[in-house]
Amino acid sequence: MDTAYFIGIDVGTQGARVILTSAAGELIGSRESAFPLSGKMREEQSPDTWWDACLGCLRDLLQDAAVQPLRPHIRAMAVTSTSGTIIPIDRQHRPLHDAIMYSDGRQVETGRICREAALSYHPQGYTSFNTSSGLPKMLWFLQQYPERVKALHQFIHAADFITGQLCGRYDTTDWTNALKSGYDVAQQCWPSYLWEQLPLEKSWLQQVVPSGTPLGVIQPHVAALLALPATVQVVAGMTDGCASQIAAGAVHPGDWNTTIGTTLVVKGVTTGPLNDPSGVLYCHRHPEGYWMPGGASNTGADWVSQRFPGDLTALNQQAMHIIPTGYLSWPLLQAGERFPFMAPQARGFETAGLSETESYTAGMEGVAYIERYAYDLIRQLSGETVQKVYTAGGASNSDAWLTIRSNVLNLPIIKMKQVSGATGAAILAASKTWFTSIMEAADAMTQVAATILPTPSLVKIYDHSYRQFVASLKEKGYISNYEHA
Repeated sequence: MDTAYFIGIDVGTQGARVILTSAAGELIGSRESAFPLSGKMREEQSPDTWWDACLGCLRDLLQDAAVQPLRPHIRAMAVTSTSGTIIPIDRQHRPLHDAIMYSDGRQVETGRICREAALSYHPQGYTSFNTSSGLPKMLWFLQQYPERVKALHQFIHAADFITGQLCGRYDTTDWTNALKSGYDVAQQCWPSYLWEQLPLEKSWLQQVVPSGTPLGVIQPHVAALLALPATVQVVAGMTDGCASQIAAGAVHPGDWNTTIGTTLVVKGVTTGPLNDPSGVLYCHRHPEGYWMPGGASNTGADWVSQRFPGDLTALNQQAMHIIPTGYLSWPLLQAGERFPFMAPQARGFETAGLSETESYTAGMEGVAYIERYAYDLIRQLSGETVQKVYTAGGASNSDAWLTIRSNVLNLPIIKMKQVSGATGAAILAASKTWFTSIMEAADAMTQVAATILPTPSLVKIYDHSYRQFVASLKEKGYISNYEHA
């Protein structure tokens, strides 16, 4: 057999997913398992529950009749999970406490303390610590459970726990997971303020390596349980957002990915770091040393399910006949925006008196205007050209929305076939074990489903409407006059 196979594991907030792909990107099989629901899932979860779910998915997938003959040719596996989730472990690598989730909002005060310490150390580095960051959760644990500090060996991240269960290495994490725990991805070191200004010990912090770095082979008892070769490698993982970017194929400098699910998330690759004084953009480190700036908006596709429930086929067909609408809409459901500009006072708006089709179509246009504003900001900060935009998320299923976005951005929009975090993890697993880089792996393992190109006549109309949209944001005081337009 002249190919190899790779396992990608994604541990999300509500469940785990495991996939098997070939070196050519063919999806061989997948399994999913939901976590038991509880009232505190957004705050704390049991890592053992994650492992049980992952192990169950792996066993079920590998026992499939179509997969069994391929097991000897499985080369490597990787894990992706939530960014900012922290687990304190003892010397036996057992959790001292349930995982403190990225979505736990109890770390407001420790977030402030971490921000101030980071700003005093290096204002140009990562300083945007908040309740979704790992470092404030470490500090919060130390404050809340001082009696457990003596037994504390290390703080690890969500993906690291599953990686450790697979290969026995808990002492190493990757650049993307370490960022929000305070790691300096520019200097590639843990900054001294972590133990000089905060009550942390240097020994509690893991080694940090590029995502995809081989860490070791699968533990013998796990290999025996899954009937896998003892030579299967386990590589350093990645955060779920970055793994989705990898799955979308946006891995070369100048590549960008927009995922529109509940929220709109923009991530890309630049040759140098982006310094954003407003703090709405932050930079992960690319496995090959480039930079992966990105940001997440409160604007997304959540308004679609709330305002237009049910089958959208007819609405999407009707939308194609009325674009561009010429109406202004910003379908922001919640109060406040965080990207591509910071405006806690922001509220959504829409031209009055629109029909259902007009409202739906104008809403899609409004999200596209927010996306363009993000890319205008990125061009301004980076000085680099955005060449094309890869896309993922539920909004990518609407041909009308894809058409609108391509013309608003005046860029090709590329829709990929497999864009899950687990797919990104599988590509990561192959990047240094079968291929020579993440770029080579993504080029070989991602497949284009469709390419949407802009039309000059629509581009011109949408450019005018976009400037009207930006003017409206300025009039409402959501952005200031000196910001880009």
